[in-house]
Amino acid sequence: MALRRPLALLQLPTSLRTAATPACTQCRSLHALNKPSLRIPPPIPFVPDVPTFLTLIGRDMIKHEAKIPSWEALFTLSSEQLKESGLEPPRARRYLLWWRERFRRGIYGVGGDVKHTTKIGNQVAAELRIVQVPESGRKQQQQQQQNSTSPATLTNDAGVGNLRITRVGKSGQHSPATLTKDAGYVKVISNMRPHFVKEIYEGKVKELSILNRLAPSPIVQKNQVSKVKGMKIAGSNTIAGTGVEYIRGRKGVAVLKTREGLWEQRRGHKVDGGERRKAEVRAKRAAAERKNAR
Repeated sequence: MALRRPLALLQLPTSLRTAATPACTQCRSLHALNKPSLRIPPPIPFVPDVPTFLTLIGRDMIKHEAKIPSWEALFTLSSEQLKESGLEPPRARRYLLWWRERFRRGIYGVGGDVKHTTKIGNQVAAELRIVQVPESGRKQQQQQQQNSTSPATLTNDAGVGNLRITRVGKSGQHSPATLTKDAGYVKVISNMRPHFVKEIYEGKVKELSILNRLAPSPIVQKNQVSKVKGMKIAGSNTIAGTGVEYIRGRKGVAVLKTREGLWEQRRGHKVDGGERRKAEVRAKRAAAERKNAR
């Protein structure tokens, strides 16, 4: 509801009337003048600098590396400042700002959760290995429940004469052993400290014996495992996932490197003129086909 001006004020000259009315500038908590300062997230092991970030998000953004001088500038420059620096076209700025906000919120692409990396030339590499960890307590409890219904057998402890009752199920107390896994353990993919990757880069690759190649995966404790999202075990000893490169002669070992467009959100392409013109384009095409069929 608009406030009425007093009659005494309306009787004054126009110049005095304007000067007597104070200018009111509202500053609310969410107003543009009181914007909170943008948080600058720290670099992560897989993304240590600006060139790596621009390489990962793809769309040839690495060519704008000179326009972003530092990590702080990457997360503080506004769209207008990026435009003044020459970052064109506008969709490239929008894409960079979109990925910048995702990174600030902790949303990464594949490899964003790795902890151990090494530098190989201009690339950042993370070593992935298939390891064995003890089965969880829940799985062991399920196995024990299955074994509790199995028949009991008597065994003699080292010939001392002390008899012990042992329940033997179809699968034993733990999961059975296989050629690639020990009994009571499960295989998982873990990010390990770089060992084989450094050997290959430095040219110190050692040929493994047949026994070492056929040996099961190493055993580690659960607190030593660093899982990587988006990776899975294919077959018995193969790591599958986006951007994974296999290391020749090393079973159950792979490397994940930074490369152009590894995190890229690919642009779509219009089909029949896009959503807005699709019906029109298809109708004209059908009419032309009917006309040519006569």
